[in-house]
Amino acid sequence: MPAPFRIVFILYPRLTQLDFTGPYEVLARMPGTEAIIASRDGGELVTEMGLTFANLRTLADIDRADLIMVPGGPGQTAAMLDPDFMSEVKRLGESATYVTSVCTGSLILAAAGLLKGKRAGSHWAYRELLAPFGAIPDDARVVRDGNAITGGGVTAGIDIALTIVADLAGEDVAKMIQLAIEYAPAPPFNSGRPETAEPKTVDAVKQLFSAFAEQRRQAIETFAAERA
Repeated sequence: MPAPFRIVFILYPRLTQLDFTGPYEVLARMPGTEAIIASRDGGELVTEMGLTFANLRTLADIDRADLIMVPGGPGQTAAMLDPDFMSEVKRLGESATYVTSVCTGSLILAAAGLLKGKRAGSHWAYRELLAPFGAIPDDARVVRDGNAITGGGVTAGIDIALTIVADLAGEDVAKMIQLAIEYAPAPPFNSGRPETAEPKTVDAVKQLFSAFAEQRRQAIETFAAERA
């Protein structure tokens, strides 16, 4: 009997919960899948908005993954500068068939050296920060380049996960999962991307994220300096 396809969700403190739970809802429904949720220390982990996840596995105890999925969130900067965490991402990612992420999780993949020379997506406010790691920023909601599947912010995780399911199990299975979770987005406003949102909305969100953007830039500079 073939071994289940092992997906390891790599979590860290202060992640954005929907970056994780959206793809988890889709990928855990894929037939023949073993979904593992893990962090550096295992046990409990608190997300950006205070939601707590429990009973996480310890990354060092996981011998392999067929696919890794890294969510984004404000805690991404601290995680990227944690050598123990990053060594586990690199170890599991280098031997995985697929490396995947949502939002700024791609910055972690890139910092681990897993996106060099590849097109990759991220949240629109931080996408350009992929370039210092040798990745090629791409503004598509879902970006596929070889074994790397990345994409936009937060809600894009569901689209990314459905793309993964279609690739692994076929479009029919992906369509069944989409219908099962009734994923039929019909937002009340056309402001989900900076290209369609009103300028005042874009400016307000840029201001909201300005501190995070600066923290991430400084983290990337620190990361590069430590490895120079």
